[in-house]
Amino acid sequence: MVDPEGAARPEEQRQGPVLRRREQIQPSTTDQRLLDTEGDSEWVHTDPWRVMRIQSEFVEGFGALAELPSAISVFGSARTRPGSPEYEAGVRLGKALVDAGFAVITGGGPGAMEAANRGAREARGISVGLGIELPFEQGLNPHVDIGVNFRYFFVRKTMFVKYAQGFVVLPGGLGTLDELFEALTLVQTRKVTRFPIVLFGTAYWSGLVDWLRDTVVAQGKASEHDLMLFHVTDDVEEAVALVSKEVGR
Repeated sequence: MVDPEGAARPEEQRQGPVLRRREQIQPSTTDQRLLDTEGDSEWVHTDPWRVMRIQSEFVEGFGALAELPSAISVFGSARTRPGSPEYEAGVRLGKALVDAGFAVITGGGPGAMEAANRGAREARGISVGLGIELPFEQGLNPHVDIGVNFRYFFVRKTMFVKYAQGFVVLPGGLGTLDELFEALTLVQTRKVTRFPIVLFGTAYWSGLVDWLRDTVVAQGKASEHDLMLFHVTDDVEEAVALVSKEVGR
């Protein structure tokens, strides 16, 4: 990669926990961290220091994402295999969202997340990955142009909601369900407004929808109106149309 002045540019730029690639690389750098000093390090494990670390994650995330255009968060399984119908649907979805004027935000991992980031990148849109520190962490996928790695799930989930105008949820496991129900709860309790949620894949999600209707709502644990907080579809164009309509695009 070469800049307008003819000097070679790096392929990646790390700014603390923030990773930038390709067109998202910024020409300026942050100040060098002060050199570590020797001494007792037990203080870094105390709760007051953890509060500062949590605060720093919010600051880094806000700083990295504040200038994003309208965006949609796409969730789905890290175990989705490349080349599978679900993976290809994720690629088409990422492209279609960019074509509709959205940036694409994912969890930054492999599988369905990689598919949506790949589609966004191939459509020359903004591809964002919000990673999480895990014992089996695989790192951000190569299709992420702006990446932020988090230690804390709750900080990461705040970023998913704050910087997106809606969610599209591909088939996924426990992490995907956690993110889905977090969003549903925020909409139900009116903590966020005008926030469309689309479940992609009727065959996959039909059992969950049936359980919500026939058990949760039927037993009075939720209202019939709560079933209108989300849409289910198998069509990429319909999914994009639904999120676009609800955010007034």
